[in-house]
Amino acid sequence: MSALARTTRRVLTRRGVVWLGQTCNLRCRFCYFQTRIEAKDHPEHPFMTLDKAKAICDTLRGHYGNNAIDIQGGEPTIYPGIEELCSHSAKIGLLPTLITNALVLAKKDACQRLKDSGVRDLLVSVHGLGQNYDDVVGVPGAHKLQMQALENCVAIGLPVRFNCVLTKSSLPHLADVARLAVSVGARAVNFIAFNPFEDQQKGERSLDDVAAYSEVAPPLIKAMDILNAADVEVNVRYFPLCQVPEAYRKHLYNFQQLPYDLHEWDYASWSWTDMKPQRMREGGLSPLISLRQANFRSPMYKGVPDYLTDQSISLDDEYRHSALIRAREHCGYRETPACLACGVRQICDGFHGDYAAFFGPDEAKAIASPDATVGPITDPRHYISGQHKIVEPEDAPWAL
Repeated sequence: MSALARTTRRVLTRRGVVWLGQTCNLRCRFCYFQTRIEAKDHPEHPFMTLDKAKAICDTLRGHYGNNAIDIQGGEPTIYPGIEELCSHSAKIGLLPTLITNALVLAKKDACQRLKDSGVRDLLVSVHGLGQNYDDVVGVPGAHKLQMQALENCVAIGLPVRFNCVLTKSSLPHLADVARLAVSVGARAVNFIAFNPFEDQQKGERSLDDVAAYSEVAPPLIKAMDILNAADVEVNVRYFPLCQVPEAYRKHLYNFQQLPYDLHEWDYASWSWTDMKPQRMREGGLSPLISLRQANFRSPMYKGVPDYLTDQSISLDDEYRHSALIRAREHCGYRETPACLACGVRQICDGFHGDYAAFFGPDEAKAIASPDATVGPITDPRHYISGQHKIVEPEDAPWAL
């Protein structure tokens, strides 16, 4: 593998995702899939067959043109045949990443087997440290196992990136998580604001976990400063642009910015893999669907004449349409009164409705347009184009 390159060019990602099933060895109290992990009779709980997982990978590569994939569960390291799936994925040109808590990899031989199978890197969920981590994930000794796993990854040269959810309990640990990332040579760190996907839409949200943006911003900025000083890529998901000073907005990836992050999922293939048949053990795969067809199912576009055949709609516009649907319809984001006067309104999601119900809209601050003669910012890449992101040239020369 050649050395990492860095680029400020923002192009649409070609990374896909597969959910193997919601079977896990942890019980994270903020997990998107709480109900499915706890309920063994849930149709998405059991792991799917290896043949079905391979078929999904073949589709992502052959039909959607993905060249990388995030493999997740539940917990993918406990999936039977995970090495064979990774080997298959790598052989067809779909470079595999595991989204994992990495506890299984505290055994060095398990770590080595994954690397030998063709795993590209690991996206390790580090949601705190020490006893705090054990409490959050519901397993005594989990932190110690995770630290041993990271040590093993360093020893055998298996690259890692970090995910860290911005729960109230994680905030005191953000700076130390950043320092840990630097010490193990993590390629990137993603901080993820609490966001109600999946099971959390059923009201399973608590102020015990959800922190106000004003509470998150100071420790988050400190962590970003540590990572920036060490030249570690840092990304923040689902955080309103007005909540950090302008210098930090290049790190903020909300729904309109996500398609331009090579480490995030392609909305086109994601629209297909997110369908229930592709997330359950039983049954075959559902018919293929284009991003425009997926968008057209939304009430926002069902009444638009010729949406499916309008040649003036660019690919970038299709992704923006999908971003709006995901933010407004799937996740319930709303604009506050301050949003209506904001110069970046057209590239920001606003505030989540549940968040506003918890904390009110007063934290929102209108951002002035940087140039009154140009008007409001309309390009989702306006801020993120200032960030240097890592890219492996042999895998994505089109991104440089």
